[in-house]
Amino acid sequence: MKINTFEKFVGSGFLTGYIPTASGTFGSLAALIIYFIPGFEKLIILIPTIIIFTIYGIYVGSKFENQYGKDPAECTIDEVVGMWITLILVPKTIFTAIVAFIIWRIMDIIKPAPARQAEILPGGLGIMMDDVIAGIYSLVLVHLILLIFVRLNISLG
Repeated sequence: MKINTFEKFVGSGFLTGYIPTASGTFGSLAALIIYFIPGFEKLIILIPTIIIFTIYGIYVGSKFENQYGKDPAECTIDEVVGMWITLILVPKTIFTAIVAFIIWRIMDIIKPAPARQAEILPGGLGIMMDDVIAGIYSLVLVHLILLIFVRLNISLG
């Protein structure tokens, strides 16, 4: 089950998985940059893209795991998906992007239950599901933070 060039490109979060340090952070940053493509934030684009990347990530994640070992750093498509989940319905400003990025990275690192438990799922399913769950936590936290800012009448940038 050799990984082809396309699978390496997408599975590694646009080659960020091959950056020697902090590949997950760079994968998340790549997702954030793509999010700033005009129109990408629209639910009709963002949601199907998340679904497609999640399904593809399960497939390609298993191939990465077979080649590199359990939940390899080279596979960062999961960070891309988690970052995009975090950004659902978030106002598209630099401030909110920074807040979302920081919250996502924290949730991805600490993986509150059941995200941590999802890592034990086999192959690409385990690679993807822990970050999907952490992304959902991040989404909720970011929206709570934004709600607080709105309630306090603080500009969001």
